[in-house]
Amino acid sequence: MERLKVGIIGCGMIFDLNILGYLDNDDVEIICLCDRRQRRIKEKITKFNINPDIKIYKDYKDMLDSENIDILEILLPHNLHCDVTLYAAKRKIKGISVQKPMATTISECDKMIKSCKDNNVKLKIFENFTFYPPILRAKQLLKEGIIGELNSFHIKTIEASSGGWNIPKSTLNWRLAPDSCGGGLECGSPFIFDDGYHKFWLALHLIDEKIEKVFAWVDRYNNLDIPAYMMWKYRSPKGSNLNMPHYGTLEFNFSPEMLLPSPYYACDEFISIIGSKGIMWINQATSGGNIMSKSEVFPAIVIFRDGKIETISDMERDWKYGFINSTKHFIEVIKNDGIPLLTGEEGKYCTQFALAALKSSMAGKEICPDEITE
Repeated sequence: MERLKVGIIGCGMIFDLNILGYLDNDDVEIICLCDRRQRRIKEKITKFNINPDIKIYKDYKDMLDSENIDILEILLPHNLHCDVTLYAAKRKIKGISVQKPMATTISECDKMIKSCKDNNVKLKIFENFTFYPPILRAKQLLKEGIIGELNSFHIKTIEASSGGWNIPKSTLNWRLAPDSCGGGLECGSPFIFDDGYHKFWLALHLIDEKIEKVFAWVDRYNNLDIPAYMMWKYRSPKGSNLNMPHYGTLEFNFSPEMLLPSPYYACDEFISIIGSKGIMWINQATSGGNIMSKSEVFPAIVIFRDGKIETISDMERDWKYGFINSTKHFIEVIKNDGIPLLTGEEGKYCTQFALAALKSSMAGKEICPDEITE
């Protein structure tokens, strides 16, 4: 089979992880890169030993009009996702991968889904957490019923002030701006709407149920949307033997004097899931592979069932593998006419979930994600 031709729009920080699944991959060829800052492109070409003769562009429309692309990666601020996707879909590209969150409004999500369907384009909302090896293993074990029928989900996110990437000011600025980041707050939403999207998706993916209602408290610290606490009730599961209500909670914590060693962002996640037969803990995601991972105190997965404890750590724990696995999965989807994970519809619902939490914090009342339609 002829190699799939890949184009990438946006050569900022997250490019360094999204590129990995395409490198040294016989199924694909990166043929073009686009960024308004040409210096960024040249830096990436050197850093990742990309063909120095690759076509480079300042304007995404020029690139899409000139190149015959099979897979397009959109690595841009949230408010640009919709316009670029709509323009690209008309170019009959086989697959478009859009960074999360999918868009800043639900009406934009609907436009993106419709345009890709009308033009027979596979739309994927990029989600690396789903493909992070400990999450992959946890999902498999939960599906096999290792802790029985699931009834409670909790995820704790810890944000530190130092220890990870030095984030460029330009990258920070658009996340701190309400219009470019989205979320509906009077400030930007780098924690709840941007990073939080991963967590909302895990709550949907690991429990595999839709949300009946969500209530949230989102505070402010130095004009940031943190600390924050959310709880939600899942819809009644089909085929339940116990008929027990299912709930979930999510908390964002910020430690302004904390050092959290990480090869990526200085933050981490800790998940607990309770079932009818036991409990599962998933230790770490973003900073997986750091000093905590190498300690016996933080095995990747812990299972308590039948009065016994089992630990599981025989897997890669570097966060980059989530990106690599996600990209490779999408390549196989395009090659074999498969279904992406997340689809546009799944990405839209996760966006509704996140926006419902943010709206709840402003309205001071419970919100159903289905109510978020604009």
